[in-house]
Amino acid sequence: MKTTLQHTSKLSFLVIAMLIIIGMPACQDQTTSTYIYRTQYPVYLQMNNFRTTQAIIEPGKELENPGKIYIYNDFLLINEPQKGIHVLDNSNPSNPVSINFIKIPGNVDLAVNSNMLYADNYLDLLVFDISDPRNIQQVKRVEDVFESMYTDRSTGTFMTLKDTVLTMDSEVNRGWGWGWGTIFWNRGGMFAMSSDASGGGGESYGQGGSMARFTLMNAHLYAVDEYSLRVFNVENKEHPEYLKNISLGWGIETIFPFQNKLFIGSNTGMHIYDASNPSEPIQMSVYQHVTACDPVVVNETYAFVTLRTGVNCRFGVDELQILNIEDPYSPKLLKSYPMENPHGLGLAGDYLYLAEGKHGLKSFNVADVMNIDKNQLEYLKSMKSVDIIPGPKSLIVIGPDGVCQFDYSTPNKLVQLSCINVKNPIIV
Repeated sequence: MKTTLQHTSKLSFLVIAMLIIIGMPACQDQTTSTYIYRTQYPVYLQMNNFRTTQAIIEPGKELENPGKIYIYNDFLLINEPQKGIHVLDNSNPSNPVSINFIKIPGNVDLAVNSNMLYADNYLDLLVFDISDPRNIQQVKRVEDVFESMYTDRSTGTFMTLKDTVLTMDSEVNRGWGWGWGTIFWNRGGMFAMSSDASGGGGESYGQGGSMARFTLMNAHLYAVDEYSLRVFNVENKEHPEYLKNISLGWGIETIFPFQNKLFIGSNTGMHIYDASNPSEPIQMSVYQHVTACDPVVVNETYAFVTLRTGVNCRFGVDELQILNIEDPYSPKLLKSYPMENPHGLGLAGDYLYLAEGKHGLKSFNVADVMNIDKNQLEYLKSMKSVDIIPGPKSLIVIGPDGVCQFDYSTPNKLVQLSCINVKNPIIV
């Protein structure tokens, strides 16, 4: 126990030290500015404390720090990292209406399977019946399925991180430097702000973005954390059965399902797993690249991978890579395209929508993957964007300032339908 707590204390010191380092100015011409930014600091909780009550359903509230986005039927679900899930009626994308907020401490990820919402609650998986989104009921808790290296079972203690907003007068550089950004954590790992497959056998799944860490396919829920893939059987939708944990190595970030395969993005490459036997995913290949943050979307022939520099991928590159995946045992890089700082992306037929972080939102015709740079359609520089869902009614874009929806029926001309702004936007 002593060893574990010493390890955790050292980790806390490193976390705080890293946050201080992020704020250090670069050695260039400087000017004094005031920054308001959101960060987190380590806290320790007892396992039993967060399990004493059911999740609380509150009236709809304003967004403060949007995380993951997810659509299910006519509803839009927006995660508030570490706090819970906003549920909105999105039957009219021009006027989304906030219905309620599911208060779930420690929540980062979500997925929906035939009216059953799966959401993480620190170490546990919660199940909610959302068949009536105005009367949501918690129906199940599966305990201890998201334990991490920061869990000490002997004392019932685990480490998490708490949001805080800071104001700082700081000298910042006019030249090169690290810059500021919104950071949040996912069960012990750091990554910059971050699609589900159709079900068989009567399942009805929702759709997540390219930054998703939960996904559903063939009556199974797959969840990735920083170093592993967890597999759940959800044939009995109300009672997920935890099956196994598959080690993937360090730096795992995202998961994308397609045609009985799982495409898993990491800091160092893309993993492809055969999930034809959904309870026993088997590795087919690993495509390796330089250390960089890495979401991925795919179609029958190609994988579209964005690589970017970021908080824990400092030595990466900023580009879009195109891989041929016709042979999933041997994916091949076809071409790379330089980008500003690409984050999530969404694919709709021959059209790719790419989030460029604080630099904006881009769209491309990708019918000819060897000439994508010659077929850029739009570049909306004012639309700060982090992830995208090309939904059946609208293109949904999430960024640090909120969630916006666009009519994309004419691919070369996005038409804004609505925007849900955050309560207190962070200056970056």
